[in-house]
Amino acid sequence: MQIAHNYDYRATYRQSLQVNWQVDDIIGGEKTLDFSKPFLPEVWVDADSLDFLSAKEKMLVNHIRSHSYLYLFGFVEEYIVPFVTDHVRGRIHKAAPEELRALLHFAEEEVKHIELFQRFGEEFRAGFGYPCGVLGSPEVVAAAILSKSPLGAALSILHIEWMTLLHYVSSVRDNVDIDPQFSSLLRHHWLEEAQHAKLDTLIVESIATTLSEQEIHQGIDDYLAIGGMLDGGLAQQLEMDLASLARVTGRTFSESEAERYRAVQQRSYRQTFLTSGMRHERFQNILTAICPEGAQKVAEVANVLVPDGTSRKAGMGA
Repeated sequence: MQIAHNYDYRATYRQSLQVNWQVDDIIGGEKTLDFSKPFLPEVWVDADSLDFLSAKEKMLVNHIRSHSYLYLFGFVEEYIVPFVTDHVRGRIHKAAPEELRALLHFAEEEVKHIELFQRFGEEFRAGFGYPCGVLGSPEVVAAAILSKSPLGAALSILHIEWMTLLHYVSSVRDNVDIDPQFSSLLRHHWLEEAQHAKLDTLIVESIATTLSEQEIHQGIDDYLAIGGMLDGGLAQQLEMDLASLARVTGRTFSESEAERYRAVQQRSYRQTFLTSGMRHERFQNILTAICPEGAQKVAEVANVLVPDGTSRKAGMGA
């Protein structure tokens, strides 16, 4: 087994120090959200497909989805921190100092991201004026994910990292229509996740090289099981988003409108958080290197979630 990459811990750690930023530098004070603009690119929201909504209501959908988007990143990063620190604990007497420093810095940056998303949530609630429901008990979800094999958890993290990079590069970086403050949050997140994707690749490699073929297959099955957990959470979040939209608009949606919302938003959530990572070229290449059959299985599951070629807009890579 050989994963094609040119990553190493020393260079990645040095680069992470160069792009390091502090939460207070990018949020708070005069750095406020502009609710007259969309926050997320439409390609990750698909509000335009909700043709029973007015333009103003579609903007509210964008803001509600943007709130849940960053909240969900913070939610899943609750399990990344203990996973990385547990991995370091197992490597403490085996790894070179540069590996330990890089991985511990990785965990520290994930804690900072959680703080950033919490601060965003405070800013959002103050400006939006209405409560928006979100998933609870991240520690319970983290425990369930961490009960899976290390390879399964590591692959789910790698999925998240490549997904994050795709979102920013494909549709945020050159987008002049979205709120500059929200774009800045995504940019700073991307700057550090670009290093984390390299470190995650090295983690997956270090784990996979010690496993039997059967254990690797189990790891991929565990990754898919974690994806199933996340899909269930997205379904719950979708319902809370719909309730938030009804609350802020004062509307009572008909059964057909509610079902249309669920269908559109389930596809959108799955493309955003699941298939955009599962189909990412880098992620698929890594899966193929460790288990070609597993890579094919992941591609097949992605096609069940959102059939290939049905993405509403071209170029989203999902």
